[in-house]
Amino acid sequence: MSVFTKRTLRRSGVAIAAGTAALALALTGCSAQSAPEASAPFEWKLTDQTAAPSGDIESIDWASYAEPFSLDYAYAFDYSDNQVLANMCESLLRLNPDFSLSPGLAESFTNPEPTKWVYQIRDGVKFHDGTVMTADDVVASMSRHLDPEVGSSWFSVYQNVASIEKTGDLEVTVTTTIPDSQFNLGMGGVAGVVESAATLTELGADYGNSSGGVNCTGPFAFDSWKSGEALTMKRFDEYWDKDLAAKSDTFKFVFMTDANARINAIKAGEVDGSWLLPMDAVRSIEAEAPGEVLFGLNTSVADLIVSNLDGPLGDVRVRQALLMAIDRQGILDAAYSGVGTVSDVLTTDAVWLDADPSAKEAAFNDIQQYDFDIEAAKKLVDEAGVAGEEITIVTAPIGQEFAVISQATAAAAKAIGLDAKIETVTPAAYTTLFADPSAREGSDLFFTIWYLSSPDPLEMYSVLRTGEFSNYGEWSNPEYDALITEAVSTMDPIERSKLTAQAQQLTNEELPWLPLFEIPNAAYMSDRVTGMSPSINFMYFPWAAQLGAR
Repeated sequence: MSVFTKRTLRRSGVAIAAGTAALALALTGCSAQSAPEASAPFEWKLTDQTAAPSGDIESIDWASYAEPFSLDYAYAFDYSDNQVLANMCESLLRLNPDFSLSPGLAESFTNPEPTKWVYQIRDGVKFHDGTVMTADDVVASMSRHLDPEVGSSWFSVYQNVASIEKTGDLEVTVTTTIPDSQFNLGMGGVAGVVESAATLTELGADYGNSSGGVNCTGPFAFDSWKSGEALTMKRFDEYWDKDLAAKSDTFKFVFMTDANARINAIKAGEVDGSWLLPMDAVRSIEAEAPGEVLFGLNTSVADLIVSNLDGPLGDVRVRQALLMAIDRQGILDAAYSGVGTVSDVLTTDAVWLDADPSAKEAAFNDIQQYDFDIEAAKKLVDEAGVAGEEITIVTAPIGQEFAVISQATAAAAKAIGLDAKIETVTPAAYTTLFADPSAREGSDLFFTIWYLSSPDPLEMYSVLRTGEFSNYGEWSNPEYDALITEAVSTMDPIERSKLTAQAQQLTNEELPWLPLFEIPNAAYMSDRVTGMSPSINFMYFPWAAQLGAR
């Protein structure tokens, strides 16, 4: 079933077209007489898997919108990092294209007690330097997330961990302070990555950077990283899983921070593919490029993260007013070729597969709907007494959608009586917003397409508890915190979903982040290659190994 189930009442076609035309005017400076009409939505469908390759290929070039912040798994927390890392470094479990979990570097796991997770480590797996992975490597890799000097971006997965111990030649036991339903689910993502303990010690501060690289177990090994230009991987011939052996000798990620340059490279056949396809360009790419646009399963919702609750957005009425004033359907039509659905919540159905049906129904339908209503929004701002106050919206030249969303948000803020300033930073600096609190100083809002890395909606709501690393605006609600803590300790997915539904309803009311819309995962694949799935699991699964000659 498509993840784009209609959740909110759509405005009339006239209102949608008018909103889109107004947005186009703001972006282009056109006169009302020459305002372009909204284009018909781009026709699209979900693809599970592309055809298998006919054979191996010498090299593949892949365009990336940004250079990785780091290949150190403790800090790999964004698309630019993880799309690369997933092909070189593997986790204890494997997150599949349908978002199910299967064995990875752990052959199996058990939960013999509510507070214990026991992993049987796969025998004979080699790191890229030829050494064999041991339980000691697993303990060392996992323990870094607990080290405050490391400052792992994935600490939230480990926050309830009391100890990580080798309990057999190929066995590791994790003991938690409370029953933690989310810990094992996180082992299919970056939090479960295993690196050589010797390499971690040897490289120290250079681990994961352009000079040190990584030494993991994946189908590709680190080859070179030329800062500002490209990162190259090479096939690892001693990879343990023959079904996922790499089909290209080399795989190069070419950094293209300019969206137009990336689109032009795609159309000219200079690259073999790209993730995070600029959605405003899908029509022209489909028509002109020597390949195809693909849409896959997504767990993402596009949101505006509220990063400052000390300013005007600290009043929930102002957050509600701003969401009501943003023409979200207009943004979808103008920046995403009409692909997607407006959403008032922070998750998609794709991660509610094991939920109680009635809980899921409540989570998506027993909620407040923020229909487009400028007049009602103005009244809320007046009630809050913040008219004329300023908010700063941070954006970056990553894709046209970033410009559309920042300008539409600024226009909405001004329409309801706020002042709005747009601050543009580099793509690399934008990535830092998610990792460094000092980078967020002076910002009130920034855009994200927030993906979930485990098959449970509770992952989304866990990050908004008081003190969580990804609670970027430091929103705090004791009732919410208690609800999430109870849900985390509820091992039964049916019962857990009932609590998570309440969390979804609460965030829908208080809007610590402003949900905009959900869109499918978009990618481009040239006619030279085939074999991948366009699913969002590319963040954690060795997708590049599947690509070979068409």
